[in-house]
Amino acid sequence: MGDEMTVCDVLVVGAGPGGGNAALQCSRKGLSTIIIEDHAEIGTPVHCGECISEIACQNLELTLPEEVISKRVHGIRVIFPDGTEKRLTEEGYVLEKHLFERWITDEAVSAGATLNLGHKLLSMERAEGEPFSGWVCDGKGDQFPITAKVVIDASGVAAVCSRLVKPDGEAPLNQKGKVVAGMQYELLEVPTDGYLDFYIWPSYAEKGYLWMIPKCDGRANVGLVTEDKPRTKKALDEFISNTHFSESEQSLPSWKEKGSPAFGGTIPISGPFERTHYDGLILVGDAAGFTSPLFEGGSHLALKSAVFAAHTAANAISEGDLTSDRLSEYARLWKAEFPPYGKILRGKTALFELSDDEMSVMATCFPDEMSGMGITGKAMVGLRLLLRKPTLYFKRIVPAMLAFGYSRAKYYGW
Repeated sequence: MGDEMTVCDVLVVGAGPGGGNAALQCSRKGLSTIIIEDHAEIGTPVHCGECISEIACQNLELTLPEEVISKRVHGIRVIFPDGTEKRLTEEGYVLEKHLFERWITDEAVSAGATLNLGHKLLSMERAEGEPFSGWVCDGKGDQFPITAKVVIDASGVAAVCSRLVKPDGEAPLNQKGKVVAGMQYELLEVPTDGYLDFYIWPSYAEKGYLWMIPKCDGRANVGLVTEDKPRTKKALDEFISNTHFSESEQSLPSWKEKGSPAFGGTIPISGPFERTHYDGLILVGDAAGFTSPLFEGGSHLALKSAVFAAHTAANAISEGDLTSDRLSEYARLWKAEFPPYGKILRGKTALFELSDDEMSVMATCFPDEMSGMGITGKAMVGLRLLLRKPTLYFKRIVPAMLAFGYSRAKYYGW
């Protein structure tokens, strides 16, 4: 613990995509900004599939440096239980995610932010006096205690501040949401035509899916997410051994020096938390429950929510009003921009209630290229379904189909 108090306008908890961008945006607005990261280095371990769309980069006005791009890709291909394939073409990138996270944090530091590695937040107390003037944060690391006017929680699925802050003195700000387990390997010499392959194969991934995300030099991330957490590794191993991936060698990713070649983590799937802001506190990315509901993409949402958080924090600090009412601007911004989570979650539930055969029938009704499917195209899909298996309408097939549409990049799908 430090003997003197460290003081800043904004304390960002976590140096992932959301935290790095929050610190960058805050620093550009002239706010004194500190980032704390509990790991000894930024970007490891990698928890995600590592991809981001061109639409996301345009939306974020983000110009990626070549060194963080592993491969340019053409979009998503969805593969259903009977092998039916449908494409959603929209250009994007597979990243070297550890390098991307280091780059965006370096950008924040260049803009004036201060980075402290190996710092773990353990407590938050309201600063003395009224009206609310900030948080006194303590924890592991020599820069603590830290006083901040606004704390931006970008701690990922751990959602640290939601546990530490207890508005009524007992219950945490948010209850822990539902999560799925994700695991993947980096495989070598994997054939690809430049699409991200998503397999909806319940026999391996119960209420989840599997993926092949191609990278440069013939490498690819091959993994799955599933609600059957105890079976995660076994199911992934079975999938690889029973498919053409069995011919590909597993490799330790470049950021991992030793240990198991498997890597991953847990992903929030309940949708946004009930409270994404409080007095002097804003939650971004996974820490707010922001993941795309069907395929759990999170980077676009994390990066954009960081923009909204910095905008809100700067306005609140300028006006000298750090209360929850003032910070509610943040919730208004993301609710106006982000997709309708409730609708997509209902569609996802309906999808996973279908049998393998029913999923495959639905798939055959989609056009081979789904990206240009407008109102007329959706009507044609509905007509085909009505002719081939009208009983599917009683299984909420329409919400299930709409969930695929909301997986597009313009809806923050990736």
